[in-house]
Amino acid sequence: MGITLVVLTALQLIGVLVLWDWGSEPFRQLVVERLINQSPMALIGLLLMYLSSRLEDASEARTPILWTVCLLSGLLAVLLTASLPIAFGGDQILQQQADQQLAAKKGQLEMARQQSRDPALLQQLIRQAEASGQVPAGATEAQKTQSARAFIDRQLSQLEEQFKQTEQTSKVTLSQRRYAGSGGAIVLIIAFTILCLGSVL
Repeated sequence: MGITLVVLTALQLIGVLVLWDWGSEPFRQLVVERLINQSPMALIGLLLMYLSSRLEDASEARTPILWTVCLLSGLLAVLLTASLPIAFGGDQILQQQADQQLAAKKGQLEMARQQSRDPALLQQLIRQAEASGQVPAGATEAQKTQSARAFIDRQLSQLEEQFKQTEQTSKVTLSQRRYAGSGGAIVLIIAFTILCLGSVL
């Protein structure tokens, strides 16, 4: 059972590596992401192999299975360690993209606020409402202005809500990547290192 999980992890990685394009940043990020996400399954498989070997022959300190566990655990620890700079680089790229997206949304919001204070825009909206029949025939100028102002306020509220949603989504995405991705890789490195040493000591 244990070796099956390890083989499945290897197949998941091979499925990405056959598309080899290491010069491409998205490909490197994909490989690292797949390695980090699939490593817990390999860890469970190696633990099962370790426990089964200890239970089957507790008298022999270093069985072939334990050496296999040691080598595979060490290999995965090394691969995960090597992947950390790429994972951290991906975090920075994602942060920059999120900052750019938020800056663009904020710029749109600020521009909309400035335009909303332009009397010409208010008059244009009133004329458009009159032409489309959205304003009652007997409406006063104050009512027309109030209706146009209410429309502008609704548009601004929608833009503000979109900005808040984008900001919240960016924070959640970055937190998940940092803790589940880069942070998870560090935890896995420690776990594989302990398993590697524990299987031969």
